[in-house]
Order: sequence, then structure tokens, then C-alpha cells
Amino acid sequence: MQGMSERQYAAHVGLSRGAIQKAKTAERLVLYPDGSINAAASDARRAETTDPSKTRKPPAPKLKPVPEAAVTAVGDTLREQGLAVPAVGGGTTFLQAKTANEVLKAQERRIRLQKLKGELIERARALALVFRLAREERDAWVNWPARAAALMAAELSASCSEATGQQITAEPAAMQKVLEKHVRAHLDELAEVRPDFR
Repeated sequence: MQGMSERQYAAHVGLSRGAIQKAKTAERLVLYPDGSINAAASDARRAETTDPSKTRKPPAPKLKPVPEAAVTAVGDTLREQGLAVPAVGGGTTFLQAKTANEVLKAQERRIRLQKLKGELIERARALALVFRLAREERDAWVNWPARAAALMAAELSASCSEATGQQITAEPAAMQKVLEKHVRAHLDELAEVRPDFR
């Protein structure tokens, strides 16, 4: 056999054997004397005689567009691990996306293990704890001038009297007012500090 059989030529051009038999009957194929099909010559003749509007084109694979957020996440993950990141608009390769996915799975497993060991706590719980501790600290500082003013006034009076030899008295109420003013100013500065658990 010099050329292809009907079955081989059908596989070669991606058509059914019945379509090849019809083309053969319509003399749109070039045959060798033994009846086998001359593939190269038949391809050329079919291209000349076939109406382009009636040819079946293989359907293009339908790929879903990848959301920009997913591409950004892949780039961020690769960058965090010190791996090569695709240029903007350059497209992410399958290998890069798979690497990022494996890195994320490993990170997720590590975090889950740390949670099970009790090394991690939830952000909301940490914020509530920090807020409660800060409130307790603030309340302790707000009440401190009232407790310490009388003691500080007595110490100042005693040390000034020794230094000058005269009886000098520091008023506890005035001392408390001054202390409260300075403590509140300092607490206002501390209130600007916000914990960031990102």
C-alpha cells in the first residue's frame, strides 16, 4: 500500500471515516493506483475544493479568566518567600501558581499546628485582651495622683526644710492638681497608640 487507508486518513485530518468516503466518491481525494490515499495531494485538493464557511474548526478551549486578586495573591506569596515574581502584565505561569499554592498550604498547616499547640490566639481575643489591660493601666494611672500627692508633699516639705532650715509646707491638694494635669497629658499621648496585629 503506497498511501493511507480511509481510516488512517480520517485520523490524519480529524474527520469521520464516512466523511472521507463521501470525499472519495466526490473525487476530492487523490488516490494511488492501489486505491490508497495520497495524503499530501489530498490535503491540497480538499483545501482548494472545500468551502471555508463549512469547515469545522476545533473549538478553542474555554478558559475562565483568572481574577486579578488571585494573580496578586500569587505574586505576594512568591515575593514573601523570596521567589521570582512575574512582571506586571507578564502573566503568571502554571509553575509559579502551583509553587504559590504549595507555599500557602504549608503556611496554613504551620498556623493550624501553632493554634493546636496554643502558640497562636485569635486576633479578636488579642485585641480584647490588650484593650482590657490598657484600660486597667489607665485607671491605675488616673487614681495614682490622689494616692501619691500627700506622700510627695510631705517628702518635699521635709527635704526643703532640711535644705533651707526653714519650715516649708507643700499643699497636698495643689500637688495632686499638678500631678493629675501631667498624668492626664501623658495618658492622652498614650491613647494615640493603637495596637496593630497585621
